[in-house]
Amino acid sequence: MTSITRVRLMSAFGMAAILCLLTSPGNAQRAGADDEAPAAPQTTVDAATGKILTEAIELFNMENYAAAKARLADLRVDRLSPYERGRMEQLLAAIEYAGENYTAAREHLSAAIASGGLNAQEISGARYQLATFYVIEEKWTEAIAALEEWFRLEPMPNSSAYYMLAMAYYQQGDSGSALEPAKKAVELTDAPQEGWVQLVYALLVEEEDYEGAVPYLERLVTMAPSKKNYWMQLSSVYQQLENYPRALAAMQLAYSAGLLTEDSDIRRLADLLVYNNIPYRGAQILEKGIEDQTLERDAALYEKLANCWIGAGEMDKALPPLERAAQLADDGNLYVRLAEVHTQREDWPAAATALQSALGKGGLRDTQGGQLLMGVVLYNQEQYREARTWFERARTSERHRNMAGTYIQAIDSRVGR
Repeated sequence: MTSITRVRLMSAFGMAAILCLLTSPGNAQRAGADDEAPAAPQTTVDAATGKILTEAIELFNMENYAAAKARLADLRVDRLSPYERGRMEQLLAAIEYAGENYTAAREHLSAAIASGGLNAQEISGARYQLATFYVIEEKWTEAIAALEEWFRLEPMPNSSAYYMLAMAYYQQGDSGSALEPAKKAVELTDAPQEGWVQLVYALLVEEEDYEGAVPYLERLVTMAPSKKNYWMQLSSVYQQLENYPRALAAMQLAYSAGLLTEDSDIRRLADLLVYNNIPYRGAQILEKGIEDQTLERDAALYEKLANCWIGAGEMDKALPPLERAAQLADDGNLYVRLAEVHTQREDWPAAATALQSALGKGGLRDTQGGQLLMGVVLYNQEQYREARTWFERARTSERHRNMAGTYIQAIDSRVGR
């Protein structure tokens, strides 16, 4: 648990204990009371005891915990009423808690409950604080037991208690038991803390309940629209649900807000644009990333840009990035792709040049396929004899044998054998 969380819980407990002591009816001392007055109620404090308690509270407020504890040691414990004993134990618990001595704080708080001097509301609050101590100490089993007991007796549990119970179960590895109290924590307040909503989302994703996770992610986006991570997660969840238009919308909104500044984010946005049949926009975003020097200029980037332009039907715009990708690649496969684009444009000389580069660079996934394409390119330039040589090489492959054979027959019928 973070030190910030400890401080917040400590402050909450310290103030609760002090306010309880300061505002308690028992602070009205019996000194000077009319001898004929009726017997004082159980909630009064002896004058001497009240003086010591008051001085100890003042020292506590000044954060002089050692002096406060020393002052309380002046009390005659065996002469205290249940009510006075309860107040003393509460203050001792606050002192020990302020010093992060949680075991001693729990012991004093348990003693306060056992004193018989606390009313039902105070006992409930003390039990709640006991559970809080266990959470701070990361004693999850004890925290769960204490909270479950508190829930059993408390008619109106608060959202913070549900969150603590959820966290205790979660820390113990019991995500299934954590989910319902986590949801309850969010439902019980109009303004839940961001971390509470995060926990519900995480638990739902862990159960692969992506549909159920969407409302919580959308809530997180609303709560913290400047946090890129929430937009990315929302897009990913929609993608898991195969709702690609909404996956794209989340990414596009994040991009428009200036949140997508990393290479991988912009490439993913471009992929989603292509998947949603908006390749032209994908190409524009990639080109801007190159211009802004946001993207690493590697073969994969230029290939992606070329594919965007190809998908948009802009063959001429696809050629420069595809040629650059082929130059940067470790093998010749992208030169084959470049040759295919030139072939679609019927630019046979450019296609032949690209294929020569491909075969020269090597490492082709389908060497015979490249040879077949070279034969086709030469055939369309009426270079039949050279084409036939390439078709002969290509038909050594089972995959290309029939096609290569058909071209060879066509050549033989033209030039004779």
